[in-house]
Amino acid sequence: MAANNRRMSGKKGAQVGSGGQRRKGLEGRGPTPPAEMRKGHKKNRVANAKAKQTVRRPTPRGRGGKGTSELVVGRNPVVETLREGVPASTLYVQQFIDNDERVREALQLAAERGGINLMEAPRPELDRMTNGLNHQGLVLQVPPYEYAHPEDLAGAAADAGEDPLIVALDGVTDPRNLGAVVRSVSAFGGHGVVVPERRAAGMTAGAWKTSAGTAARTPVARATNLTRALEAYKKAGLVVVGLAADGEADLGELEALDGPVVIVVGSEGKGLSRLVGETCDVRVRIPMPGGAESLNAGVAAGIVLYEAARRRR
Repeated sequence: MAANNRRMSGKKGAQVGSGGQRRKGLEGRGPTPPAEMRKGHKKNRVANAKAKQTVRRPTPRGRGGKGTSELVVGRNPVVETLREGVPASTLYVQQFIDNDERVREALQLAAERGGINLMEAPRPELDRMTNGLNHQGLVLQVPPYEYAHPEDLAGAAADAGEDPLIVALDGVTDPRNLGAVVRSVSAFGGHGVVVPERRAAGMTAGAWKTSAGTAARTPVARATNLTRALEAYKKAGLVVVGLAADGEADLGELEALDGPVVIVVGSEGKGLSRLVGETCDVRVRIPMPGGAESLNAGVAAGIVLYEAARRRR
């Protein structure tokens, strides 16, 4: 009866009771998996280590909170912002707008980049959005910047096996100075910039443009209290160096730049605040034979970062 059942079923392959083991034995083990997936292989160990670091170390941006969204208003500012690659979420275009060369370029740049919504809106709506500013029919929305946490900057340096090189800004309120510092940090191999949450420049469209695109790869962290953030860096083994015209040490004699360091730059004119100055391990002066009283934050930071990079070669 069992033989009859097998003839009537019409099934091919292993006989009843084999469990398909004979067919599986002929299939082989399939293609060799890549090295990253083979247990015991060097590339597998490297991949596992990177995965563990990713789990242990959060991404640099986000823990410091978000800024506020910003509107760039006017044809020339909108085109320049798009040219510089500043992040943007929506381009608002006035209905029945005069289609000149700048409008066409703005639309082309937004379309080429991708990820930017194009919205047509009546003029009264754009007037309301911009509080009556002369928008000329073009308004670009820049999304909030995602700040890192100060701890993330030192953590990223540790993951890369490098001594942290960080710049902190004290009382710098011009976004262009912030952008210039970000650009210098990127150029000389630094690990990021720290700014206070209050009474300080943030990552606006102006800062993005001045950074010449380097803000996309150089994190900016925001500290609720700059003094406490510097004290935390000191506990982690970093030397806090403040720039001051009346500093007790000369930049060329500063050995601390060879190791883990935070360079603190104050505002032009006022310099470092009292509490921040007292928190610094050492205050350093930049020799200026020309007799200038002070340098703006971007220039001062660039000089010290160059000296640090030269010593670390």
